Amino acid sequence: MKRPPRLWLIAGIALGALVAIVAVLNAISRLIWDLQTVLPYWLVGPVALLLFGGGALVIGRLAWPWLRDLRRKPQNPADAKPLIEPPGNRQEAAQQNLAAIDQLLERIRDDVQRQALQQERLRVETQLQRGDLVLVVFGSGSVGKTSLIRALLRQVVGEVGAAMGSTRASSSYRLRLRGLSRSLVLVDTPGILEAGAAGLQREQVAREQAASADLLLLVVDGDLRAAEMEVFLALASLGKRLILVLNKCDLRGEAEESKLLDLLRNRGAARIAPEDVVPASASPQSVPMPGGKPLQVEPEVEPLLRRIASVLHRDGEDLIADNILLQSRRLSDTGRRLLGEQRLRDAERIIDRYMWISAGVLVVTPLPVVNLLGTAAVNAQMVIEIGRIYGVSLSKTSAQELALSVGRTLASLGVIQGGLGLIGSALSLNLPALLLGKAVQAVGAAWLTRIAGRSFTTYFQQDQDWGDGGLQEVVQHQYDLNRRDSALRQFLDLAIRRVVEPLQRVKDPQLPPRPGLRSKSGPRSKPGPRSEPQPEP
Repeated sequence: MKRPPRLWLIAGIALGALVAIVAVLNAISRLIWDLQTVLPYWLVGPVALLLFGGGALVIGRLAWPWLRDLRRKPQNPADAKPLIEPPGNRQEAAQQNLAAIDQLLERIRDDVQRQALQQERLRVETQLQRGDLVLVVFGSGSVGKTSLIRALLRQVVGEVGAAMGSTRASSSYRLRLRGLSRSLVLVDTPGILEAGAAGLQREQVAREQAASADLLLLVVDGDLRAAEMEVFLALASLGKRLILVLNKCDLRGEAEESKLLDLLRNRGAARIAPEDVVPASASPQSVPMPGGKPLQVEPEVEPLLRRIASVLHRDGEDLIADNILLQSRRLSDTGRRLLGEQRLRDAERIIDRYMWISAGVLVVTPLPVVNLLGTAAVNAQMVIEIGRIYGVSLSKTSAQELALSVGRTLASLGVIQGGLGLIGSALSLNLPALLLGKAVQAVGAAWLTRIAGRSFTTYFQQDQDWGDGGLQEVVQHQYDLNRRDSALRQFLDLAIRRVVEPLQRVKDPQLPPRPGLRSKSGPRSKPGPRSEPQPEP
């Protein structure tokens, strides 16, 4: 009967273990024999135990990572479940983004910013639940935008409700289209491309309205001018469906209209579909009638209305979902930006504290320049605290390694010597020579700590990554920023108040008296011949 291969494997492992044990016992016996020849009998046992115990600890320390990985049960990627289930559709993705915004809001401390973000989040959630289709009409005041909206409202199939709200900025109307389960909100925005501060403000309101739209209409009355082309590209870059409307077609012949439509389709070929360039006549000119009243021609907006209805019937659900997802992502970006600004302020406060701690250490215990970096500019505890702000938990060993890497880079780039030279040149005009050396060391330590701390902040801002240029580029960039005249002058003004002025107020017993000073006991005696000091009785 053939034995299973596993038994042979177990037997081989057991035999190997037996051979290893015999070899170890033989080595112990040999070591004890050798120790007996050089050591007293009573020292042989403790020395042997110390040697083998230390060897066992070293072997165990080296083998522990391998044993730990061996004990871990390999996980099949197919069996691994993600922490967050992927969304099944765009609306679920938007809901997940809104939930992520709630987590961001909990970490934002500024009440005004948090409340503003909460209100915007509530608006997006309300829009997601109600699901109205929002159509925003863009255009300058001279292209007949308002006339086009009125014509659409008269021609639309279904009831037109009263204005939802009217302000100096915009007007909104809710209406129903046949065959469409959702309501359509038509938004009339202020005219764009108007001169003056008021015109720019109204255009900003119109752009904000466009950011919340499901479908955009840009109305023009001719070829796209440079300013209109800029608006067209900005609207198309929002990632929303855009229809370009050529108004006032009644003023042109058919050949001119066809030529202009082809030109507009060519200009927008990379942004919109050709069928999304539509002609319209929102307010045709009246036709004179001999002997009677002029004939008022009906608006020609039927092709535009059919195109809007076609887009909404076919892609309306996707347009809503895309818009909600886009708005929720924009809210997430805003929340992350606010959180990043808050973290940066917190990191700056930590750097500011360690700057003056470093300066104080150098004032109390002046050290050679070569040791300045290790004691002042690079501080592992500062790294740990900055990392904690960005949600990174570092061990003291990891923080020390990170700090030393920045320290070596500061030294290799000549930042230490260059920084001390800058500080020394600036302080030499305000300080006597006796205080200059100590002040330069203290202020230089604070300045180097600032450069190191801001380099660490960049590292954590980039998700613990130094970027494409590596550590040297980050440190060099911070050095260049902090050596600029305005930044250096601002730092020196603060350093003089924090470090230099306290140094000037401290009476140093090692400083010699100034010439002409009289002691409190009386006039200064004239110098006489030197004599050997007499021992005190």
